[in-house]
Amino acid sequence: MSTEQKPGCSTRLDTPADIGEQLQVLQVHPRDNVVVALQPLTQGVALPEPFAQLTAQQSIPAGHKVALTNIAKGESVIKYGFAIGAATTDIKAGEHIHSHNLATKLSGQVDYRYDGCQAQPLAFPDSLPTEFMGYRRANGKVGTRNELWIINTVGCVNRAAMRVAEQARKLYGDDIDGIYAFTHPFGCSQLGDDLDHTRRLLAGLIQHPNAGAVLVMGLGCENNQLSKLLAASEGVDLSRIRSFNAQQVEDEIEQGLAAVAELVAQMRSDKRTPCPVSDLVMGMKCGGSDGLSGLTANPLVGRIADLVAAGNGKVVLTETPEMFGAEQVFMARAQNEQVFGDIVTLVNDFKQYFIDNKQPVYENPSPGNKDGGLTTLEEKSLGAIQKGGSAVVNQVIRYGDMASQSGLTLLEGPGNDAVSSTALTAAGATLLLFTTGRGTPLGFPAPTVKISSNSSLASRKPQWIDFDAGGLLQKGRDAEQFSHDFFRYLIDVASGKATRNEQSDNREIAIWKNGVTL
Repeated sequence: MSTEQKPGCSTRLDTPADIGEQLQVLQVHPRDNVVVALQPLTQGVALPEPFAQLTAQQSIPAGHKVALTNIAKGESVIKYGFAIGAATTDIKAGEHIHSHNLATKLSGQVDYRYDGCQAQPLAFPDSLPTEFMGYRRANGKVGTRNELWIINTVGCVNRAAMRVAEQARKLYGDDIDGIYAFTHPFGCSQLGDDLDHTRRLLAGLIQHPNAGAVLVMGLGCENNQLSKLLAASEGVDLSRIRSFNAQQVEDEIEQGLAAVAELVAQMRSDKRTPCPVSDLVMGMKCGGSDGLSGLTANPLVGRIADLVAAGNGKVVLTETPEMFGAEQVFMARAQNEQVFGDIVTLVNDFKQYFIDNKQPVYENPSPGNKDGGLTTLEEKSLGAIQKGGSAVVNQVIRYGDMASQSGLTLLEGPGNDAVSSTALTAAGATLLLFTTGRGTPLGFPAPTVKISSNSSLASRKPQWIDFDAGGLLQKGRDAEQFSHDFFRYLIDVASGKATRNEQSDNREIAIWKNGVTL
């Protein structure tokens, strides 16, 4: 493969001071030969300054691209300063650019070369809070919630786990931050790596610091044996764990409620205490992206990633397929050659996963993404990786592993919202930052902060959205101050402020199934 992309750091959105009430179009990077319509453009109407010499050749929806110059067939279309594909026909200045005249340039394998870490050191601003109120656990980790989680080894006891949680909430719901059962359909009839994925993922949840205590419920005859799951849950406070197999007790509901009673009695004494920003673990995710996601919400989350990394906290980024076409940006920020090699392996192994399953590697974006203005995988990936900010990549981990290094960690995982967000939680994220342009009510075990890329979504779905990044496009908005305000809000969430998913009780998990079922 050959594209015009070169290693470098992600583009940042800096809002000019002389804009109107809201920008109508935006050129993301000075090298770009397109601008993005931030509001619908009418055919025959001149673009705003400084592009008034151009006229919209068609009616162009918000989030979609407009050619700044004439682009010949086969020539690269540039956005974020990088090639996002090639023109499939001659394109005139002012014309709409989308699937009808733009296609990916990605194909096959890529030869990568390490040229040293190009990321710059980051400093934490003196004006921002350096602490949040968290729950310090016996192993030193810090939770942002004090909840009791019920984890089941196998789908056969899903209903039993849910009934225990429902009855326990009536009895003890006011004593701690919450009691939740996170059920799934797996654990039986799995073998090899597929079974290992399930076990490691569940073990990560059992070890999560937001769980002040955990009840693990098994059946007894499943492949995912209770004893092996507990053995995989290293470093947990065993005094805060209760477990049993339903086949080995007379009444699993009574047994579960008795275990919960013991655990809640211990958790009642847990108190929030001041904890440094270095104890924060944030997972970054996007879902239902649109043409503005890479311009507003994702860069905003990227600034938060930089702040947390500068404060020696942990930032975890996943969705490996949505790095394809932009992976060299991360490679240029690898801490050392070992991390660089780990990124290469991460990307190539995931491409091979597609190939082994006889699927096209670059079959992306989704229909919803395309409706929102995203055309090629390069464009989607370059927008998606904005969530990683500009920090050094210190670590690469596999699905089911936990982040252990401060700074930015890349986590193996698919783009699927539920699977990747669950993997982020199991990796230790105590807050999830989820950007979206189309909207979704999904929530996960860790508090899930929904950030809209556009103000229309925030207005239409206030029950879903916690923070409106569309405000970045308002007149005179200072992007740095905006991100600092958002960081303060996140400190409040880490200290106990409820997110929309918590208020609506939208919490679930999903596990990556990648093997045969017996």
